Amino acid sequence: MSDNERVNHPGRPSLTALAPRLPSPLHEVVDERFGRHGVRLVLKRDDLIHPELVGNKWRKLAPNLEAAAGRTVVTFGGAYSNHLRATAAAGRLLSLPTVGVVRGQELAGRPLNPSLARCAADGMRLHFVERSAYRRKTEPGTLSGILRAVGAEDAHVVPEGGSNALAVRGCRRLGEELRDHADVVALACGTGGTLAGLAAGLGAGRRVLGVPVLKGGFLADEIRALQQRAFGGPRGDWSLDERFHFGGYARTTPALDAFAADFEQRHGLPVERLYVAKALYALVTLAGEGAFPRGRTVAAVITGTPFG
Repeated sequence: MSDNERVNHPGRPSLTALAPRLPSPLHEVVDERFGRHGVRLVLKRDDLIHPELVGNKWRKLAPNLEAAAGRTVVTFGGAYSNHLRATAAAGRLLSLPTVGVVRGQELAGRPLNPSLARCAADGMRLHFVERSAYRRKTEPGTLSGILRAVGAEDAHVVPEGGSNALAVRGCRRLGEELRDHADVVALACGTGGTLAGLAAGLGAGRRVLGVPVLKGGFLADEIRALQQRAFGGPRGDWSLDERFHFGGYARTTPALDAFAADFEQRHGLPVERLYVAKALYALVTLAGEGAFPRGRTVAAVITGTPFG
């Protein structure tokens, strides 16, 4: 059953009222950096699903919002989290109470940064916790203490980045939408939930390339665990290329900024720097390395838009 076909139940938010654009558009771009190698590049424009619940945020949040059934949604993120902004926007649009548990203590007397200010303007209550406690947020005792502190013991809890079994199953549709249109699908990865679902829906004979935006080499285990929880075992053909994090989460370099600006000029696409630019940079590099056989179609998932 699609997001547009779901039956609304009493007490549940009406996601159909948000009118998501599904399936998201698929745009071919002509780029000689791929063409000279006989490779076709297409962009899966998940950034056009909804103006505020952008890209994979819609796919991961929609099933969790339904599961919340009107209860408060409590979720987690850093001070510049795209996931927190999307959850706050969903709360405003659906009149659903939301709480964002933010990593790091709030500085007294200091204004919120633009990202958190947007969350607060959308009605999200912000609860700051020390980094040591934040690292233990999934432990039952720490989590129950946080829920008591925000007065939401019966809340629907969504993990950092939105990646849980519900989200992974929601992202399976992304793979189904791309199944007949690409041989390789690439996307930037934070918590791995989108890749875990995408790989499950893509089908045999096609593969997913994940570009982690965090350092550490831990993401493969996270993806396997997510697929286990969502589907009972591994699904799909996927791999990770750890070379393109550009220093880690929320990090960029002058070279990446220059690449993104050039891509924007070439193709008229606003390129989000922390995720999308890294995936596109990886694809250009891999095409130059001969990683894609001639005649193949490569799809890049555009998972978000620049903030502000």
